[in-house]
Amino acid sequence: MSGPMDGRAEDDGRVYQTTGDQHITEHHHHYAGSSPAAGGGPDSVRRPAVGRTPLALRDRGEVLARLREGLAPGRGAGTYVLHGMGGCGKTAVAQAFFDIATTEYGRVGLWVNAADRAALRAGMLAAAADRGALDAELLAAHQGHRPAADLVWHYLDGSAVPWLLVLDNADDPAILRDGGWLRGSTRGTVLVTTRRAAARWWPGAELQHIGVLPREDAARVLCDLAPHSGTMAQAAEVADRLGRLPLALTLAGGFLAHQVIDPWTMDHYGGRLEGDEAVGLIDQGADVLSAEDPRHLVGRTWQLTLDSFEARGLPETVALLRLLARLAPEPLPLSVLNHQDISAVLPLARADAALTVLLDHSLTQLVDLDGLRCAHSHGVLLDSVAVATPPADLAVLDATAARLLDAAVPSVPDAGPYEPRLRLLAPHCLALLRRTTERSGTEDALRVATRLAVALHRTGDYLSAWETAGAAAGLAARTLGEEHRLVLAAYARTGRSLFRLGRYEEAERLLRRVRDTQLRLLSADDPDTLDTGQGLQLVLGNSGRREEAVALLRSVVAGRQAVLGARHPATLRSRASLLAMLSAAEIAAEADDEGDDVGDNALLAVPRLCTLHLGPDHAVTLSARHNHARAQFVLGRHRAADDEIRQVVEDYRRVLGPDYPAVLAARQLHAQTRAALGYVDAGIELMAEVVVGRERGLGPTHHFTVVSQSLLEELRSGRWRPPSPPE
Repeated sequence: MSGPMDGRAEDDGRVYQTTGDQHITEHHHHYAGSSPAAGGGPDSVRRPAVGRTPLALRDRGEVLARLREGLAPGRGAGTYVLHGMGGCGKTAVAQAFFDIATTEYGRVGLWVNAADRAALRAGMLAAAADRGALDAELLAAHQGHRPAADLVWHYLDGSAVPWLLVLDNADDPAILRDGGWLRGSTRGTVLVTTRRAAARWWPGAELQHIGVLPREDAARVLCDLAPHSGTMAQAAEVADRLGRLPLALTLAGGFLAHQVIDPWTMDHYGGRLEGDEAVGLIDQGADVLSAEDPRHLVGRTWQLTLDSFEARGLPETVALLRLLARLAPEPLPLSVLNHQDISAVLPLARADAALTVLLDHSLTQLVDLDGLRCAHSHGVLLDSVAVATPPADLAVLDATAARLLDAAVPSVPDAGPYEPRLRLLAPHCLALLRRTTERSGTEDALRVATRLAVALHRTGDYLSAWETAGAAAGLAARTLGEEHRLVLAAYARTGRSLFRLGRYEEAERLLRRVRDTQLRLLSADDPDTLDTGQGLQLVLGNSGRREEAVALLRSVVAGRQAVLGARHPATLRSRASLLAMLSAAEIAAEADDEGDDVGDNALLAVPRLCTLHLGPDHAVTLSARHNHARAQFVLGRHRAADDEIRQVVEDYRRVLGPDYPAVLAARQLHAQTRAALGYVDAGIELMAEVVVGRERGLGPTHHFTVVSQSLLEELRSGRWRPPSPPE
């Protein structure tokens, strides 16, 4: 061959030219770097491969002190596992410990990213190279000619200088287990950061949970990053909205610190953390000049785990998390999930396994509240999952959440002892109302929330009932309108609870507004209108407008008898209310008009009818007997009233619990009957106990408390006189 050579070579390529017969054999080995041992490894294992370094590590002193113990002279090999949900600051703690080990204890620090097999393998071989492994040995390990993990640990075990090895982001423990990468050594300490909480993955290791920050420390993180954006108190409010999650706090602080042209205050930022836009706003705090890392964004950090669920064939786990994301970042009783209605989203038989996976990946945690086992998930996590949920899935998820909550609330709420489980359901009902935007879904969620408010009210938890009903009505009105039947019913329940809280003026205004609207849109005899009237007459009667209250109550009794029937619990409740409202002369007149005290139509026969149709322990029956004892008392039948109210107090305590509000009302009447029979000291003692109970439960300024205090003073001064029989 003659002539100029026209071949060209680039990079490591070579061109061969010959004029005779030549036989050329070449072996090609391709590497990402110049060294055959490099194998595409990290640029450094001596520095933590982290994103933004915290200005100050807050509230991790106890954890670091425990880790320091493993570096003390004479301590043997130690493996520590920092576990917790994404964004809680595990890597930040590991970085702080890394700095302590290298600067204060003279350890060689080795930092390896264990997020996937390739990164782990490359990082561990780089650590072996740091500890003296030869290029030929590393090349053989890369090519699979010798076990890579054995090579790495051979050099770690033989290190002349003690070391600290950090395996960061080890969220798939199987990678460490299958390759034999996680071992102990007398020459060093291993620290693992992971989202996987189950102890079975980390045999022999000391586990340390890393959670969210305390309120004050969370506020300090924001002030560290954006000191001119607001006060500590304002920062604490923002921190609460962010769930005190370190990643969210860091992003929020970064956003506030970089607003130059039009700086934001913390109050302004906190006010924008509402709705589906909150996650996007938080992630705006990421450094736009750095490469996007999903672990550094709240909107994507958990998507890594969800993607792994899909890849591993665990769609039920994704479905369960999306279902939880329709609810609140508050403890959810596990019994709510143990219901057949969950099958619309995932098979009930798979719900337990799906929850176990979420627990293992720190996407939720179990908490025990007075013996009630609950699942608790972080708010930023739930918001992120909710935003990323496919729109086509929302209707089924919302309907399923509503049915699960519906099944957890009593179908017919009745009076009874305080039930902590009911209060736990309230934030989830309200969260569902915030999430759902479909009209039918809003109606379903509002029905559940209103019935829950009734249940809370009837267990004596008036504050929770007021908060639940009022918030539910306001949320639902955005979709249904202020004059929707269900919204009006929720507002009516709000007014009933306001009355029990002693806020009579507010209760009257609200109940009058609701009733006027119901009269205009529905009718006077509509069950909802009658229910509002029942509540309004209570306010009027306790505000000194007895005649107006009696007139309204009589109209409610007539309406309920016509619409619901004479035996309906609501009708009997209203008739029993007359016994508590009428004067002695009015009760006597009714008895004369009816001819006797025992006929089915007789007012004084209501307790017997309640016992017959509702049962002796029904709340309406107990209330009717209580009011009947009051009627006997005002009629001057003091002995009969004393005998009856004593038994009512015992039955109240047995059925409703000793702390139920009606117990104090019955004991107050019992104090009066005792005094009326001449046992004044016993009456004073009883009345003093009632005052203490009402001050403790209602406060010193509540109307009921003031009435009780006044009665006690009259008994003590001798000014009190029992009612006389009507002439």
